[in-house]
Amino acid sequence: MTGGKDPGARLRLMEATARIISEEGYAAATSRRVAAAAGVRSALVYYYFPTMDDLFVAVLREGAEAALDRMRAAITADDPLRALWLINTDTRFTQLNLEFMALANHRKAIGAELKTYAERVRDIETAAVTLVLRAYGIDLQEFPPIVMSMLLTGAARILCNEGAVGMEQGHKELRAFVERFISRFNAPLPPRSAADRPA
Repeated sequence: MTGGKDPGARLRLMEATARIISEEGYAAATSRRVAAAAGVRSALVYYYFPTMDDLFVAVLREGAEAALDRMRAAITADDPLRALWLINTDTRFTQLNLEFMALANHRKAIGAELKTYAERVRDIETAAVTLVLRAYGIDLQEFPPIVMSMLLTGAARILCNEGAVGMEQGHKELRAFVERFISRFNAPLPPRSAADRPA
């Protein structure tokens, strides 16, 4: 255990919390358990985070900002629909996300944070899909970009969430269907103006 000031303690506490939640569930992430996993005195948990909710929110925000950065970078590629699909079918963060969703049922602060993050994600995803549909001359009234983005990313999350519990029925067919759909829109897009780029 460390003593005195420890500049890296806050980050280690957050990393330990994310690891424990992912591997053992949010109920296992107690202040003592997190402190032990981070290699710090348990009092330091409340030095950096007044409540466990504050710690959970910090972990959620850190992960959300990293995810948003990955998403913004990916959708500036030539094939934004495939980029969205690949990001949302990445199973590395599925368990952590599921645990935060479960925790949100009991902690209002977590629910509010998840809502804020989800709205930002949807804005980015919708902007990317809008760009693709417009570039291909698709009728945006018949195929609203927000609906199309929800169908694409929702299908991806179904695969991740069901896969986390071993459910795979229909997954192969869904992946093949989405691949056929995405392949229709894989030609390089025209250059974007600043106004077209997702926020």
